[in-house]
Amino acid sequence: MKSCWSFLERKTNLKRENIALGMLGFLVIYLAFGWGNDFVCDLIGFLYPVYASMLVIEMPETFSKAKWSIYWIIYASLGLAEYFRYVFTRSLPLYWLVSISANATWAQNGVTIAGSNVGGGATNQLKQPLGLFVDDDQTVVIADYWNHRIMQWKNGDTTNGQVVAGGKGQGNGLHQLNQPTDVLIDKETDSLIICDRWKGRVVRWSRRSGTTQGEVLIGNICCWGLAMDEQRYLYVSDTKKHEVRRYQLGKENGTLVAGGNGKGDGLNQLNWPRYLFVDQDHSVYVSDKINHRVMKWNKGAKEGIVVAGGQGQGNALTQLYHPQGIFVDTLGTVYVADQGNNRVMRWTQGAKQGTVIVGGNGSGAGPNQFDVLVGLSFDRHGNLYVVDTNNHRVQQFSIK
Repeated sequence: MKSCWSFLERKTNLKRENIALGMLGFLVIYLAFGWGNDFVCDLIGFLYPVYASMLVIEMPETFSKAKWSIYWIIYASLGLAEYFRYVFTRSLPLYWLVSISANATWAQNGVTIAGSNVGGGATNQLKQPLGLFVDDDQTVVIADYWNHRIMQWKNGDTTNGQVVAGGKGQGNGLHQLNQPTDVLIDKETDSLIICDRWKGRVVRWSRRSGTTQGEVLIGNICCWGLAMDEQRYLYVSDTKKHEVRRYQLGKENGTLVAGGNGKGDGLNQLNWPRYLFVDQDHSVYVSDKINHRVMKWNKGAKEGIVVAGGQGQGNALTQLYHPQGIFVDTLGTVYVADQGNNRVMRWTQGAKQGTVIVGGNGSGAGPNQFDVLVGLSFDRHGNLYVVDTNNHRVQQFSIK
């Protein structure tokens, strides 16, 4: 470290405290305004060297080469660090960034962050939404089922969303969607991948402004749920074939990773698989709706393991009733949208029964109630997001 400081002092002819102050100043600006905001990061990264260059041009007699050098050393060092941070975090799925304490609790009253209690097609409304995806900047994208569109809500904007795919009526055109059930963000291509359920296809829409239509990735599939691993393999549940397949983007033929042995309740079978989650070991978690259980299929396994439910339909802590959205944290704890019981349950690894973390207060429109919950996810802080389908809203429950 001393040799590094000495090198910078020799090259810039500045004292190390001045170098440190300059680097700290840039870091403070970035942390205050740029964290999680790509536009601000890019703006800071553009203005900082431009400002230094303008000073040299306008005041060559007072702006020494040493000061010019320190500007570029600071910018290059922090720019390099930012680049590697960007590559690292953007290449990892959100779940790798979410670590939740086994004893964590959440506010019992949710806050509506998208939609309202009244279904509709305006940009401040949803109509029976289903799946959702929460980005690392807390942007939420939602499969707005009966509006045949994907809606995006930015963090803090609870009044109006933005149509980012579909919204041109129900149909089979590439500019249309037909009852989408799930959506995720592919960070590598800055695009949305959507299960366009009733057109039997998986489509991709760019998130760039001006996009008016998507492209078909997979056709002739009764898809419902989607997931993506860190190598950008896409996982899709098929409710007609009662299976889950893994696809390499750009190829239509997938590899069977769960089910595929007909409809049934055996450990090698599924019955209407819905939503998916893939962990860092490439184990696939499936909400097995009609079997009232969540299954885990280790990579390469011929049969799955019951990790939640599996004791028949019911409301006991050992049971689930039509499970839907699922999420798995870094501890292997499974979180389940227990649709028929209007509650979210937590099942720790190896547990024989779960605990209710929110809901379970009957069907209703209160802040502590759900009316058919479906999608479920967490942001990087551990806040919980739940799609409350028949209340046409997305509820956020803050972690305590």
